[in-house]
Parts: sequence; structure tokens; C-alpha cells
Amino acid sequence: MKIGILSDTHGWLDPRILHHFKDCDEIWHAGDVGSMAVIDELAAFKPLIGVYGNIDNNEIRAVFPEFRMIKREGVNILITHIAGTPKRYNKAVFDKLKEVIPNILVCGHSHILKVMADKQNYNMLYVNPGAAGKYGFHKIRTIIRFEINQGKMENMEVIELGKRSAATEGV
Repeated sequence: MKIGILSDTHGWLDPRILHHFKDCDEIWHAGDVGSMAVIDELAAFKPLIGVYGNIDNNEIRAVFPEFRMIKREGVNILITHIAGTPKRYNKAVFDKLKEVIPNILVCGHSHILKVMADKQNYNMLYVNPGAAGKYGFHKIRTIIRFEINQGKMENMEVIELGKRSAATEGV
């Protein structure tokens, strides 16, 4: 199963994302979607799993929950927007992790790309795809693509979409 992960689009979807996710079976959006138009475009393209972020309005919060627990190919995945980082999870995530111990925790919010194992606390993979949108303090827009095959995560790729500042030129 091929998965595309993005976060922090803030109402703008780079058309190249669709190209990079064309072979994906699902797209996971880790919040701060920014507009229903982004949800509509992604959902029309591929099956979409998402959570709302702190900038998302009530319309988006009616479609996406704060936490989403899913299972794919025998792998338990928890998706949320604001998680903190390994060893420094926020209270809501810390409490959720006591309830359900996922194999993968996907989050966004920080605009900082980070993929790392959290073996000390939960023996899971922490995945933050960085920010795909053109608003924020990040310098490079990023997304992630990977595969889940028979319970194993494989072929993870970070895809750089270019400089955030270049995406805002002419806006």
C-alpha cells in the first residue's frame, strides 16, 4: 500500500503534489488544511484520511476529527495535528498514547520535517512531513511518500516541493 502524507497546506495545494501522489493508494493530511477546496481536490483524486489543525474552521472540523486511528496492512497509525515531539508530547497526545499505542504517529503543526524512531517511550515511528503550503516560517515545502507492505514500512521518501518564498511570488 502506497501512502502520501502532507500537512500544513494552509488553503493552498501545490499541483505537483498530485503528480507525486499519483501512484498512492491513500493520502493522509495531518491538519491545518485551510480550506474545504483542498479537501475536495484531494478527496476527488485519492481516498483521503485527515485531521483538523489549529487554523481549521468549523466546516473542516465537521469533516475531520482531532485524532484519527487507522490500521493499514497490520500497522496501527495515529494521526493528529499538534503532537509535540518524542520525549515532549503534549498532554492530549500523551494521554492518547496511553490508550492506543500506534506503530506510527503522524503529525504536523511545527512546519519542521522530522522522521524518527521513538523506541524509548512507545517503540513507534514519529512522522512529521513538514509543511506543504506557502504560508509559515519554513524555508522548503515538503511531503512524504512511503509504502506499508505486510506490516512493514518501506521506501520512505521525502519530496521537496521547492522554496516557500518561490511559491508566494506573484500572489
